[in-house]
Amino acid sequence: MDTARTNPLLSEPAWLRWGLILLALLFLGVMLVLPLFAVFWYALEQGWQTYIAALTEHEALHAIKMTLWIATIVVPINTVLGVAMAWLLTRFEFRGKQILTTLLDLPFSVSPVVAGLMFVLLFGAHSTMGAWLESHNIQIIFAVPGMVLATLFVTFPFVARELIPLMQAQGSSEEQAALILGANAWQMFWRVTLPNIKWALLYGMILTNARAMGEFGAVSMVSGHIRGQTNTVPLQVEILYNEYQFTAAFALSSLLAMLALLTLLVQNGLTWLQARKK
Repeated sequence: MDTARTNPLLSEPAWLRWGLILLALLFLGVMLVLPLFAVFWYALEQGWQTYIAALTEHEALHAIKMTLWIATIVVPINTVLGVAMAWLLTRFEFRGKQILTTLLDLPFSVSPVVAGLMFVLLFGAHSTMGAWLESHNIQIIFAVPGMVLATLFVTFPFVARELIPLMQAQGSSEEQAALILGANAWQMFWRVTLPNIKWALLYGMILTNARAMGEFGAVSMVSGHIRGQTNTVPLQVEILYNEYQFTAAFALSSLLAMLALLTLLVQNGLTWLQARKK
């Protein structure tokens, strides 16, 4: 029996409960729902034909393709690295483990603009490494490789941070049992570890994909804003807005908004499936 419900002295007053609910709904409405509605309203203000024309314009299509291409590269790489990092931090004890755990959160604490600037200083034409790369006709900064590196940096922790708490809670008893029964390392991973972490892994991949497609600051620093070559959707939105092409800017912004909504739907769908299987 719920003691708080049967004893009024242990439950909050009704006015406080409803007041907090209304305050939360008001905040969500003003800060989330209203701006989201405004994006779609202004994107469709001049009709569907104008909206579709804005999305199918040459530079817009290239920005969309570039965004999808970067996400296609970044998500698999960070999935593998995230699993490896989570495995290292939860299954082994070594000197410097706490420092490595702290460094894992560095992309969360460093501004994306600063992260992009670090790559410019490291691979730019005025750096030693940049000069060597230029002498070998390898361009990192103001090209797709630099954009991929910047996106890899800012999205690196998502998969690992989803896996580490789960793997710590599960422990390694099942994996040790598999090894005792004769399984090798790969068999143990595919048949024991991966099934146990698959839901958290999917969550991490979804968050990584959403952040990769929506990243602005770090990519802006290393892209060079070359129209039709190194612009992603967020960068193209900025250019269109600065040029007073508001309908086109809001049209592309609506794509990012739909991506965010789709991410939430998929994440909640996975949560529902996980709860149903349990």
